[in-house]
Parts: sequence; C-alpha cells; structure tokens
Amino acid sequence: MTTLIIGFLLIAMLVGLVLLGLQIAYALFAVGFLGIWIIRDNSGLAFKMLELTAYSGIADYLFATIPLFVLMGLLVSVSNVGRDTFEVAEELLRRVLCGLGVATVAANTIFAAVTGVSIASAAVFTRVAVPEMTRHGYRPAFAAGTVAGSSVLGMLIPPSLLLIIYGVLAEVSIGGMFIAGLIPGLLLAIGFVVMLMGVSVAFPAFVYTDPAAARAKRLDRTGPEMSAGTMFAKLIPIILLVILVLGGLYSGFFTPTEAGGIGAFGALVIALWRRSLGGGKMWQVMKQTGAISVAILVLLIAASYYSRMLSIAGLPNAIADLVRSGGFSPLGFLFFYSVIILAMGMILDSTSILLIMVPIAAPIAQGLGIDLSHFGIITVLAVEIGLLTPPFGISVFTVHNTLNDPDVTVEQIFAATLPFIGVMLVVLLIVALLPATATALL
Repeated sequence: MTTLIIGFLLIAMLVGLVLLGLQIAYALFAVGFLGIWIIRDNSGLAFKMLELTAYSGIADYLFATIPLFVLMGLLVSVSNVGRDTFEVAEELLRRVLCGLGVATVAANTIFAAVTGVSIASAAVFTRVAVPEMTRHGYRPAFAAGTVAGSSVLGMLIPPSLLLIIYGVLAEVSIGGMFIAGLIPGLLLAIGFVVMLMGVSVAFPAFVYTDPAAARAKRLDRTGPEMSAGTMFAKLIPIILLVILVLGGLYSGFFTPTEAGGIGAFGALVIALWRRSLGGGKMWQVMKQTGAISVAILVLLIAASYYSRMLSIAGLPNAIADLVRSGGFSPLGFLFFYSVIILAMGMILDSTSILLIMVPIAAPIAQGLGIDLSHFGIITVLAVEIGLLTPPFGISVFTVHNTLNDPDVTVEQIFAATLPFIGVMLVVLLIVALLPATATALL
C-alpha cells in the first residue's frame, strides 16, 4: 500500500471519527500519530514530532492575538455595546423598508468589527433584536432568521477568529487577511440589506405577521425620537474602539497582536466606565476567555501535527499533481473546492473544516497561482454558509437556544435563513471571479 493511499484512508478515518462524535482535536492527534507511525514504521518518531509540534505549534507571539481578541469580544458583549448599537440603528432606519431587519444587519456589521465571533453576535442580537422586531409586527421566525443570517458577518469582517486560524494554517499574514476580508465583508452586508428590502416588497407575508399594519406603523411619524446627543453617546464607545483597533491595524501602526492588546484594553475601559463587570462578571469573562482560547490553541497544535503527517505522506503534492493532470484551471479548482467545503459545512463545524481542508488545499492553490489571501476569503465565505445550513447550522441553533421560544422551531429559522444563504452564494461567486475584491487593498 502506497503512502498516498494511506493518506487518503487516514483523511477518511478523520472525517469518520469526527462524525462519530470524537472531538476534532483528539481526532487530529490520533490520525496524525497513527499516520506517522504507519508511514515511517517508527512510533518513537511519532512521539518526537508530537513533542516538537506541541511547542513550536504556538510558540510565536503572534498567537497572542487569539486570547486578546476573544477577551475584547467578550468585554464588548458584556458592556451592552451591541444593544446600544442596535437601538441607534433602529432609530435611524425605522422608516426604511424592512427597517429593523436592516438595522440588525447594520448593528451586526459594526459589532463584528470589534468581536470577530459569530456566536457572540448571534447570542447578543437574539436577546436585543428579536423581541423588538416581533413587537413591530415581524414574524418571530423571520426575526430569528435575520439575526442568524447576519451574525455570520463576524467571521468575515475583521478582526475574525476564522481569518486568524486560516492565516496560521496557511502561513500567511493575519494582518493581510484582515485587510482582504474588508471589501467582501461589506459586499455581504450590502447584499443582505438589498435582499431584505426586496423580500419585504415581493413576499411581505414572509416578513410580517400583518403586512398592512406593519406598513402603517413604518410610515407613522408620531412617537418619541432619540436625540442626536443620545445616539452619539450610545455609539461613541464602539466608534472609538473600531477606530483604535482597525485604524491602528490598517495604518500599520499596530501589529495584529498589538491591535488585540490595545482593543482588549479599550474594551476593558468601556466595561469599567459602564460598570458592567460587577456581580462576578469579570471572573466569568476571564474564564470564558481562557476556555475559548485554550480550545482554539489546542486545535491549532493538533492541526499542525496533522499537517506534518500529510506532508510525510506526500498528500498535498500528490493531490496537486492529480489536479494538474486532470486539467483543472484555477477557477475550476476553486469551484470544486467550494463545493466540498459547502458539503462539509452541512455536517461539521467551521473550525473543523478549516483544520481538515486548509493544510491540504492551500499548497495546491498556491501551486496553481491562486493568491492565498484570496483563497482564504473564499474558504471563509464557503465555511460561513455552513453556519446556516442544516443539519449542523451552529448559528441557527445558537439563536434557537437563546430565544427559547416554543412557537419558533429550528426548521422555521433554517427556512428564514435561505435568502441569506442565497446572498452569500452570490458574493462567493463574485469574490471567486474577481480576485481584486480580496486583494485590492493589500
């Protein structure tokens, strides 16, 4: 049996272990260890490489970006910045077609620029936006679907944990990945807004419980209005944080690690200023930061070990040769790769897909002349769609569990996210056909 066949069997074994419920980190370690042992017939080498990988896998100070951005996101969440952002967006957009849906997208876009975690956005805006949208006559399932659909912006608009993980796995600049995600992220947000307005006109019964009453309420000019001073006071914390983190990062004044540190400090100041850390909340934030960060770093060590096994098996080069001999153009490869990612998104979580696929696919893409930053945005976009597709759909389940409404089923929320999936597929196609959407600012 050749090493190539062994490599393919080990990949199948990895997917099988994950589907059976084994945690992805343990599955990666087990398959990596077994692969090195079988291919080199040396268990001592497998142990030695595990030891080396455990240190070198996360030794670079660049990996400090992970706990720092996680801490920043959690501090922002606990400070009710997301709620204030939505309230201002609601005030500004309440007379726009599907105004509260657009407000949810707008607030999520701004919130994503300082959190980078889709699950955090989904949890925050389920509590804030869904009750408000329901009160204004939107169908509860549509409101929940809007929150789930727009929450994926957190994975593309920088800073994003998925972009950090991809940057580490593909060995490309994390700062460069943040810049590459800016235009596609804005395209996605604009696409969501246009789609929401179009759906509210074409299929009002899909959006509102009573379309006529909702239209009358939207055109009603009476009622209290938020003053400009109040709106500014609510927005100033998140505006300053965005300017501090992204301004410093894009200007080159901060490295990604320094931006994470500055952002976490700024978020801490906001939380203390708003007195949001009492009652043991600071301890909870620190515990969650540690738990999330350690889980991600262990995954990265496991992925590095798995990647070394693939290299020993010669799998990336062998698959690259197969792709070239099969006559695949770069665009054909991107299409084939995206289909695989979309299929995997139905059964695996986003991090697992990156850990399994990027070590194999990134060298092939580079060999075909595809810019790895462009390739990374395509990868994250395709993975994001998996956050909304059944049966896994982690963003949908997060919204459903946070909402805890027996009248709104998971199936109804999945149905409400279908228009968002359609927009994401269009943006994925645009980015694939026009690499400049990801590379123009680099």
